[in-house]
Amino acid sequence: MKLWGGRFEKQTAKEVDDFHSSIHFDYRLYKQDILGSIAHAKMLGKQGIISLEESQKLVSGLEKILKDIENGQVKFSISNEDIHMNIENLLIQEIGEVGKKLHTGRSRNDQVALDVRMYTKDMINQIIGLLVNLEKALVKIAQEHTLTIMPGYTHLQKAQPITLAHHLMAYFEMFRRDIERLLDCKKRVDSMPLGSGALASTTYALDRNWVAQELGFSSITRNSLDAVSDRDFIIEFLSCCAIIMMHLSRFCEELILWASQEFQFAEMDDGYSTGSSIMPQKKNPDVAELIRGKTGRVYGNLVTILTVMKALPLAYNKDMQEDKEALFDSIDTVIKCIDIFTHMIKTTTFNKEKMYDQASKGFTNATDAADYLVKKGLPFRSAHEVVGKLVLYCIKEGKSLLDLSLDEYKEFSSIFEEDIFDAISLETCVNQRNVPGGPSPSYMKSAIEEASKWLEEISK
Repeated sequence: MKLWGGRFEKQTAKEVDDFHSSIHFDYRLYKQDILGSIAHAKMLGKQGIISLEESQKLVSGLEKILKDIENGQVKFSISNEDIHMNIENLLIQEIGEVGKKLHTGRSRNDQVALDVRMYTKDMINQIIGLLVNLEKALVKIAQEHTLTIMPGYTHLQKAQPITLAHHLMAYFEMFRRDIERLLDCKKRVDSMPLGSGALASTTYALDRNWVAQELGFSSITRNSLDAVSDRDFIIEFLSCCAIIMMHLSRFCEELILWASQEFQFAEMDDGYSTGSSIMPQKKNPDVAELIRGKTGRVYGNLVTILTVMKALPLAYNKDMQEDKEALFDSIDTVIKCIDIFTHMIKTTTFNKEKMYDQASKGFTNATDAADYLVKKGLPFRSAHEVVGKLVLYCIKEGKSLLDLSLDEYKEFSSIFEEDIFDAISLETCVNQRNVPGGPSPSYMKSAIEEASKWLEEISK
């Protein structure tokens, strides 16, 4: 007999049990469910809704069930539908009729909202911890490459010389925003819904604020109807996850390009690469490709929840059971991807010589040649035209700007002097970009120091 079966004359069909049940995926909420129930049971006793003796018996029984689950001694039942009913049934089996008092003043609607909020808070903390580890790895690598000159790109065309440190710290900033987004998202997750009942709260004198404090919530939800039907916090969290995966995917795409024979900027460690079943020479960046591919499933999970919620009337509807698989899958995917990416980037080696060689090609110093003329008094648009003609001349002659003689320069503008060659050296091009946010070694040193201090603060 179902715990809710009093109104029914027939048992649900077996195929309905299988279709209806969520225990095969929501079992992972067992800890949050039990901790929430313990807090609820204590509050019921404190408020005199049940006796203190009954409250203590409920708590002891729940604590034993938690221990049994963690010791692998519990097998959940599909016929009990979900983690909430499974644990309540286990409690009744453990302590008898008193176990039936646990659900006083509570609905599965506010119970599941509580469990998912608690679980999501825990996962936010875990993901932030992994992102911090990744950020520390990026800082360490950047510290080693403040003088490693490489080409910067726009449109995948060589643009201007930068440093590898500058490039890596661009991703540091992306992941910093991801951490900040998660911290902000956590504020809206951190609201305690228990006491909202099915939709209209309860007639019992519950102390919701006490339960919130007991469970580590900073506030309680303000509207019972909203509390049980709200999944905004999941949508927001999955949006954060999607953005994290987008950043990882962009980084992976560049590493895949850099590891190619065409670039040869980077080489993946053997431990994070695979071979070909037919081509013995191959070393494939499969880890990076898989992360790039898994980004799509996290995007899909976000769209799934948005679609599930888009036309639901208030309050709870069974459709909302579909939130968990998408949530759990995104969490699992993001955690695995951040963790393995961190190990992969730590073991990646970078080819400084190849990066420098490629930075010297493709006229990455053309802007600096134009700036040279501007500093000599020529309007920028005129300087742009002069250097554009210079570049066209170099292309036709098969030369770089550094290959030209001073006489060749003067054919395009009499303003050019011998100091043009120093002005357009790669080192000067990078060192002169010393404005905040730029790639110069001196600025990058201060940027890395600031990043390290931020990581220390965020890790406390």
